[in-house]
Amino acid sequence: MVGALVLAACATPTPYRPATGSGFARTGYSDEQIEPNRFQVSFAGNTLTSRETVERYLLFRAAQLTVERGFDHFILVDRDTERRTRTYSTPDPYWGGYGGFGAWSPYWRFHGPRYGWRGWGPYGDPFFNNDIRTVDKYEAMAEIIVGRGPKPANNVRAFDARAVIENLGPRVQMPETR
Repeated sequence: MVGALVLAACATPTPYRPATGSGFARTGYSDEQIEPNRFQVSFAGNTLTSRETVERYLLFRAAQLTVERGFDHFILVDRDTERRTRTYSTPDPYWGGYGGFGAWSPYWRFHGPRYGWRGWGPYGDPFFNNDIRTVDKYEAMAEIIVGRGPKPANNVRAFDARAVIENLGPRVQMPETR
């Protein structure tokens, strides 16, 4: 039962929430104050969270943090989105394979002039019936400077925090309350 709940939790995109987990399993937002008006903000999604969603949640977190700290606008000093890729190989549980503990199957070795020694059997594929799956996950990071008053009019990297919250808020998926 617990396994089914864990699997169901992993089968949806990452909601907007504080970061949990570590390494490749880390998801959610985090922030760190660098100076009195400078922060580093990040949002990491799971393998079902799109790049666009991860970047939207990053902007939303930057705006939310700005308002929480009593400021009105923020400037994106630096911004980056990183794609991390993992490849998984899962053996077929119904295929016994060759050799000692698997089912017997005919298998021949031969030597080819171009490729040297190779093997051939009438069953299976070159990956021995493994399920190969590659997944991507995204993490967006930004360094922001927060300020009071209206955003600088001539800076395209400046955002009005309350306007960002108002415009992006309806498209932010909050975690379900239990």
